[in-house]
Amino acid sequence: MAGDKPISPFWSPDRHLDRRPFLRARGAMTGAIRGFFAEQGFVEVETSILQVSPGNETHLHAPRTELMRPDGSRASRYLRTSPEFACKKLLAAGETQIFELARVFRDRERGDLHLPEFTMLEWYRAGASYDAIMADTVVVIARAAQATGIGTFCFRGRTADPFAEPELLTVAGAFERFAGIDLLSTISGSEGNRAALAAAADGRVRIEEDDTWSDIFSKVLVEHVEPHLGQGRLTILFEYPSPEAALARVKADDPRVAERFEVYACGVELANGFGELTDAEEQRKRFTESMTEKQRRYGEAYPLDEDFLAAVAAMPEASGVALGFDRLVMLASGASRIDQVVWTPPANETSSET
Repeated sequence: MAGDKPISPFWSPDRHLDRRPFLRARGAMTGAIRGFFAEQGFVEVETSILQVSPGNETHLHAPRTELMRPDGSRASRYLRTSPEFACKKLLAAGETQIFELARVFRDRERGDLHLPEFTMLEWYRAGASYDAIMADTVVVIARAAQATGIGTFCFRGRTADPFAEPELLTVAGAFERFAGIDLLSTISGSEGNRAALAAAADGRVRIEEDDTWSDIFSKVLVEHVEPHLGQGRLTILFEYPSPEAALARVKADDPRVAERFEVYACGVELANGFGELTDAEEQRKRFTESMTEKQRRYGEAYPLDEDFLAAVAAMPEASGVALGFDRLVMLASGASRIDQVVWTPPANETSSET
């Protein structure tokens, strides 16, 4: 707005002094979390940022660059959106318990909860059920809160006790409770019935002609479900519908749902975990469908990482989770925006501060 005082750069002493308590909390949390993984016998890994493919989900966008080979030819590479592909290759190599505090990148993301460059805490257990990874996630969040001394997470008028027993809620149960929708009746096998979900969601969300089943699902989730999650305590939202399985395996006893969960506090998504898919052909099918949809929507598609697909076929049964570390720091330090808790936040052209 004209006449507003310009926002000082992050390196100005006054602004840095305001942010410094949050940054010190970040350091305390980093040490505590590394301590937890050391106790559990995990190995900390460092994987490559530049990848042949940054990930093959429809709505993920990654910065692209080029490498020049010694002969002068060029090769396209992407900045990773997650260390997942590389970590699963290490599981195929024989590692059994690994974690990484990874720098990752997302285009088209900026806001109080989003940064184009951020830190993702990701870890994997070979031979473990996704229940075990859920339990890890609850402990990691509690360790973060212990490290900063905070008793309650607060964000946008919502509170959550990070030490309380978490709420366990299936996605189907959440849709029934908060939107009055029988979600599983709109799924046949592992395919979503777009017409059925559109009819069930009519009047609850705005539905466009070209919205897919997944689009309608996401609208209901964001508008009617997520605001109620993580109220008073953590919520573990689990058994995601199989059309939203991503890299998770479908449940053996009910192909309508997958071994995928997310953890919420104060309406904020903190973590996304899977019982990992080890069927390379099924993974290829999902990726191919996602990239076809990405091309339709955005006019671009990312290549498939053939080396990753080969590793999926060779990796052991495993479970893993990705946790937004900066978001956790924000909640555990009492900050109100994510750029308060990173040492060198992005330029101010699209953000504002008070």
